[in-house]
Amino acid sequence: MQNIEDLNTFIRIVEAGSISAAAEQLNTVKSAVSQRLSRLESRLGVQLIQRTTRTQSLTDAGHQYYHSAIEIVEKMAAAEAGVKNQNQALAGRIKLAVPQSFGLMHMSQPLRFFNQQHPEVVLNVDFNDRQVDLLHEGFDLAVRVSQLVDSNLVAKKIAQTHMILCASEKYLQRHGRPKTPNDLRQGHYKLKYAQAKNNWEFKDQQGKTHLINLPTAMIANNGEFMCDAAIDGQGLVLLPDFICSAAIHRGQLVRLLPDYICQNPLNIYAIYPPNKHLPRRVRLLIEFLANYFAGYEFL
Repeated sequence: MQNIEDLNTFIRIVEAGSISAAAEQLNTVKSAVSQRLSRLESRLGVQLIQRTTRTQSLTDAGHQYYHSAIEIVEKMAAAEAGVKNQNQALAGRIKLAVPQSFGLMHMSQPLRFFNQQHPEVVLNVDFNDRQVDLLHEGFDLAVRVSQLVDSNLVAKKIAQTHMILCASEKYLQRHGRPKTPNDLRQGHYKLKYAQAKNNWEFKDQQGKTHLINLPTAMIANNGEFMCDAAIDGQGLVLLPDFICSAAIHRGQLVRLLPDYICQNPLNIYAIYPPNKHLPRRVRLLIEFLANYFAGYEFL
């Protein structure tokens, strides 16, 4: 068992990026992690990691051993999964990162339902809009609302969101109700998400694209804040339907230009490390979320 402990510790050091980070993720002291690494190197008779006070890097032997270690751990996980009763209660921790607005507005119920079904699973949820580094920060899973980009992570689509242009009646009474994208140029102001492009893109029923760049009344990095500002009449806002749908249903916001496609739809993904033998509790949570949001309409 000591050999396996040393092996897993070595893998964690590599993926975390440092002995200190690995110790934090393993919930132990730095000296214990350093001792396991030294013990492993002594047993193998080679140096696996070149380390200084500030940096670490894998040696050639370390690179080779890391890939072999991953295969060993995956085979052990597969062997254990094969002999365990698949009907036994799930247990353990799942650390997941969730976008703040989407998480607070739409993830609370499914996560509670999952926890009720599997009370021995401890969900450690980080509500944050930053893109976490799953491997280095020890996350099992992340939910992301985005256009998928190439990475070394695995993604499973669980839902889709559409961008909706909307404003309050108070704002429309002052500035007019646009019928076409070109009407937006007639004295309108936008509330801009901090990371969004300056141009708003609209596609008509003939497939023609209209790019509109309006004067900006306010910039923010939180969709709920922008929704509240739009309700207060501060400007036009282009928001995911999962944020603005409730305000539209309550009559606080009015959907504009419904015959035009506003931007391209965004997919909502469950993102996880490329581990062939993902822990069963994490795999079941991903399946649970995909089933929960199947056919889900935000608007």
